[in-house]
Amino acid sequence: MLHVLNHPLITHKLAIMRSVTTGTKDFRDNLEEIAGLMAYEISRDIPVKPVTVETPMGLCNTFEMAKEIVLVPILRAGLGMVAGILNLMPTAKVGHVGLYRNEETLQPVEYYAKFPSNSPGSVVMVLDPMLATGGSASAAISSLKNRGCTMIKLVCLVGVPEGVARIEADHPDVDIYLAALDEKLNEIGYIVPGLGDAGDRIFGTK
Repeated sequence: MLHVLNHPLITHKLAIMRSVTTGTKDFRDNLEEIAGLMAYEISRDIPVKPVTVETPMGLCNTFEMAKEIVLVPILRAGLGMVAGILNLMPTAKVGHVGLYRNEETLQPVEYYAKFPSNSPGSVVMVLDPMLATGGSASAAISSLKNRGCTMIKLVCLVGVPEGVARIEADHPDVDIYLAALDEKLNEIGYIVPGLGDAGDRIFGTK
């Protein structure tokens, strides 16, 4: 299921990131802040369990999260979203998955994957600022499923209908969370209007 988080704070910060005049620091800072704001919404349906805690005034019957959280950024741009979510969920574990595109087959190839041992029983958030063709995200999700993960959420800033359709076809059980659903992909696979190459803008490599 697709969730587009049309929140004024998210939209405002995303507008700053979209601007061609925004430098590396402000781009990175706003990305972290948006990731944290999105995490608040994404965690709304995380299972909880009843607990009793002692307050200064007595006992309180309340709830705590029943599942651990694992963050899995897709290298390299997904790294820019980790800190913002960890600020909200500091006990979350972090895995990593690296993918490159085979120039002959145009299919994603996994070159690195390392996940926390608790991943199969956790709520796993796959992080990537851009959902373009959906190939990398689909491959990352498949890698997690092959390792026993069943509760997976895909978290991206900007996506397009092509990428959404790919994930819905390959992984209909995975919820997709976007800060914005943009118009289309251009002829070289960039999101329009998008925000450019997220990795280059996060790390200042262009």
